[in-house]
Amino acid sequence: MAKSEERLHSILATLEQCRAALVKEARRETAKLVSLAILDLRIELSKIPDTDLKALCDAMTPPENAPGGRSNDPNSPRGPRRRAVLKLVK
Repeated sequence: MAKSEERLHSILATLEQCRAALVKEARRETAKLVSLAILDLRIELSKIPDTDLKALCDAMTPPENAPGGRSNDPNSPRGPRRRAVLKLVK
């Protein structure tokens, strides 16, 4: 394992400890932000290609006209449609 990769693993472990401490202190929004940093590092360390990530995001995002999908109308009985959390941004 390269020295820079070892360093990233060390940073990842530190971030995971920070996230656990934030959750314990009921700082959920900040913990979510740290989770994004953890995800970014894990993706980089796993060397997952952007095309695979985009395919995952596309698979998780339902088509706009999917039957049984939620309406964009907030007054709809099923509530407003929620967008997928994962979006690949480059």
